[in-house]
Amino acid sequence: MNKRHFLAVAAAGASLTSAALAAPAHQRLAGPGLLTVTGAIGRGNRGPLDKALDQMMAKQQIAFDKAHVFDFAALTRLPAITIRPTVEYDAKVHALKGPLLAEVLQAARVDVNSPARLVLRAVDGYTVKLSLAQARQQRFIVATHLDGQPMALGGLGPLWAVFEAERFAELAAKPLPERYAQCPWGLYHLEVQPA
Repeated sequence: MNKRHFLAVAAAGASLTSAALAAPAHQRLAGPGLLTVTGAIGRGNRGPLDKALDQMMAKQQIAFDKAHVFDFAALTRLPAITIRPTVEYDAKVHALKGPLLAEVLQAARVDVNSPARLVLRAVDGYTVKLSLAQARQQRFIVATHLDGQPMALGGLGPLWAVFEAERFAELAAKPLPERYAQCPWGLYHLEVQPA
């Protein structure tokens, strides 16, 4: 093996996430894991938290024995819808596209009709708790695109759990910044807690 080929292989191997390394060969991710779903899920596609390799999750005191990890390709293969909420950051209507949160959970083999509680975590540690019933009723999506473009890390993405607050009178009456308190941008972890 020549040096250049060796370095290319080593760099590619170093970029794999621990989730991809832990997944069975037939379920390898096509890209980096963006969303990790833990708790009351099906079999999962990765093993337990690795405190050495899952640094951010370990620092946020997340623990799990199994998880279902989604990369960008897996999320965009799910049926998507587009919503058009007024976004609090610029007070303008934007098109947000992505799968329903319930569809994501169903892909992780969660019983979406259960009375489960959800804990949604953003990369900055912001945490939101809501019921699965509320997420279904308000039609939360896991937005992957903003105005037709994939959302970047460092902005509101790469994933944003969001819904159209204006569709609900009690929320539409609130000041814009208060409407989206339960919508963490930079979403990366979702825990399903049985009732």
